[in-house]
Amino acid sequence: AAMAAERALAMATCTAPVNIAVIKYWGKRDTDLILPINSSLSVTLHQDQLKTTTTAAASRDFTEDRLWLNGKEADVGHPRVQACLREVRRLARKRRGGSEDSAALSLSYKIHIASENNFPTAAGLASSAAGYACLVSALARLYGLEEELSEVARRGSGSACRSMFGGFVQWQRGERPDGTDSLALQVAPETHWPELRVLVLVVSGEKKPVGSTAGMQTSVETSPLLKVGGHGARPARAGTGSPFPWNGAGGCAVTPRGSWCCGCHQTGGTVTFLLPQSLQGPGAATPWPWPSPGCPCPHVPTVPPQVAYSFDAGPNAVVFALADAVAEFVEVVRRSFPPATNGDQFVRGLPVGPAALPRELVAAVVTEPVPGAVQYILHTQPGPGPQLVDDPSQHLLGPDGLPRSRA
Repeated sequence: AAMAAERALAMATCTAPVNIAVIKYWGKRDTDLILPINSSLSVTLHQDQLKTTTTAAASRDFTEDRLWLNGKEADVGHPRVQACLREVRRLARKRRGGSEDSAALSLSYKIHIASENNFPTAAGLASSAAGYACLVSALARLYGLEEELSEVARRGSGSACRSMFGGFVQWQRGERPDGTDSLALQVAPETHWPELRVLVLVVSGEKKPVGSTAGMQTSVETSPLLKVGGHGARPARAGTGSPFPWNGAGGCAVTPRGSWCCGCHQTGGTVTFLLPQSLQGPGAATPWPWPSPGCPCPHVPTVPPQVAYSFDAGPNAVVFALADAVAEFVEVVRRSFPPATNGDQFVRGLPVGPAALPRELVAAVVTEPVPGAVQYILHTQPGPGPQLVDDPSQHLLGPDGLPRSRA
């Protein structure tokens, strides 16, 4: 954090990660406090590939709170942004015992916030999770808070509480009406499973036609499956065994995704996040899929998986694989969905080496290539939680508290 003379200006910058749930959060029992109907489990993705960067600044010279997202001014009065601001200020006030410490940043100062993603916003890549986790982390650093903050991040976006930790994270459903026990806990650090890789098959970077908040509430109100799945089945799964053994991960990553997809489908078609090409991508991972009655998604056959796949609330498939299977899988995807114009940029993130495919695999999987259906593949791995940015040159706001030009 950078401080100006007499604390007239204070500034802090943090980064925060995206997380991908393998046991899904889909539905709230309290929409104001954002309390889930079920516990969930996620993998935090590495910030070298996917991250939000947020700078928060406070000054006695600011006349109003302001917010910029990806370079454009946004509504700082959004209820969820305000919920996070109020809660962080409340905790800061509580920590000071209700008094104004002359050495501490004044809680009466207005706030300027700038936030940027290095990935498509609102396209099903957990941008709100990274965004609110980063907002809370930057505000906490600004006000000198060090306590448990996942409950605060949850007030902005439910899944944001999981982005407050690295590695493998459980969001506990909790039982208390006030939500004080609905917290995220790290199950295992990112080093727990060093050979795990995550590939995001990006079929669309556009904003989702249905937002997650509206979609999940419609599902809770209308889907018979969620009325069952939200009360017992998934919380039991979230607490079993050592985190993410491979056989378990194949089941975790696929079965709840199928249940989530079916749950959305049972809304009568009012909630859908998948595009036609979304369902083609996992076909490269599962050569022998078959649909279940009344559900648009393919389910995985009972054979040992080389890869497992999932969807968040968006059209982009997320594939989990071990490092030694990545090159072959990427080559299958490349042949199944030949790049339209970006052959050199088709695989982004961690490098992927070449692979020679067995003839029988090509015959089984690459049946009808669909050029351009997958825009690109993002290759990443589990990573750490929010990080403080010490370099003042990386602040998104300048000394005047306004966004820096990123020419």
